[in-house]
Amino acid sequence: MLSSQEKDQAIEAQTFPRVTKEAMEQRIKTSEFIVLPGSTVTVCHMTLDNGYSVRGEAACVDKRNFNLAIGEKLAYDDAFRKLWPLFGFLLAESIYRKAA
Repeated sequence: MLSSQEKDQAIEAQTFPRVTKEAMEQRIKTSEFIVLPGSTVTVCHMTLDNGYSVRGEAACVDKRNFNLAIGEKLAYDDAFRKLWPLFGFLLAESIYRKAA
């Protein structure tokens, strides 16, 4: 099994079209956060430059452990993970159309 560093190096060595974290980050226009009233649930509403949006969330079981910065980071990461399949579809569509 590859270590995290080996995995990252192997991915960077790929020369064919691929989705990258950096390319997705460039498309993010805004990330807004809200903590649902009376809860420890943090929601990230992420909007892309084309107006499409995704949401991610994080929750803390014990309110004594609640930390806004951690909740926002986890909610952001959850929303960002939802972008991978969307950008994968866009890349696959682009490759398909070029081959047709």
